[in-house]
Amino acid sequence: MMLARRALLALPFLPAIARAQPSYPDHAVTIVNPWPAGGSSDSVTRILAQRLSVELGQPVVVENRPGATGTLGQAYVARARPDGYTLLLGTNSTYGIAPHLVPNIPYDSERAFTGISLIAKSPQILCVHPSVPARNLAELLALARAQPDKLSFATSGVGGTSHMATEMLLAMGGISMLHVPYRGGGPAAQALLAGEVQVTFVDAITALPFIAAGQVRALGVSTKQRTPLAPDVPTLAESGLPEFESSTDFAFMAVAGTPDAVVRRLYAATTAALANAELRSKLEAAGLLVLGEPPEAFEAYARAEAAKWGRIIRERNIRAP
Repeated sequence: MMLARRALLALPFLPAIARAQPSYPDHAVTIVNPWPAGGSSDSVTRILAQRLSVELGQPVVVENRPGATGTLGQAYVARARPDGYTLLLGTNSTYGIAPHLVPNIPYDSERAFTGISLIAKSPQILCVHPSVPARNLAELLALARAQPDKLSFATSGVGGTSHMATEMLLAMGGISMLHVPYRGGGPAAQALLAGEVQVTFVDAITALPFIAAGQVRALGVSTKQRTPLAPDVPTLAESGLPEFESSTDFAFMAVAGTPDAVVRRLYAATTAALANAELRSKLEAAGLLVLGEPPEAFEAYARAEAAKWGRIIRERNIRAP
């Protein structure tokens, strides 16, 4: 009787316990994109957020916080509570490259975040303005050698993947061009369209519509494989630079210290989103290779990216402005 009475007395407290430990998520989730609207990371973030809203059963809002090679947005997320409600869509230009370039980053780039999933990779396409009299890589290299620093190239900013890909091209091709940095891939692509610059590496997700419309000319793909959406565009590796390989990689991240159960919930939702036929077709139609790798794979991958690009930064003596 006493045991039953204790159980009955405990019943009124059960709802309070449930309220103290709500299921995740119980309100809107924000994904911070540390790059401006209009670029490849913005497109990926918004495509993913739309489906995650369905998988999580709560609104998923995208917030752009650009600046300082993505580190301003990452710093904002690093200061957030580790509760899974403020997340990050990062690119390897920020988590693999920026730590070697940006002084006094206000967070520990190796410890401030935990990976949820490596979502996708985007080939970069070497594009030129139609006014440039080069129809392949060999002709571009010859033109640049004949006129050192006469051609200008746009990038998403010092240390962005478009910048690193171009530095790799300059080193392997033995050429020099004038660097004109912009604040993101979208503005850099617009500069190429307007003829403000002559050469730019553009993420496939951004470049393909411009190529199809004849607004830019594609000379080569940065990955080892051609993209099926532009099968006539050769890779740079097969065009005379056999060691050339670069891509923009998109990762979904949370603040370090986020409960493992929340990280697993987010990974499960991301996996389900990437398995959705409509979302997957949108990403693949933009030229992305969809991955969806688990949290435990992210740490080793991020270390490898940091080592690769750190070496190029040192060899090319690249400095932040």
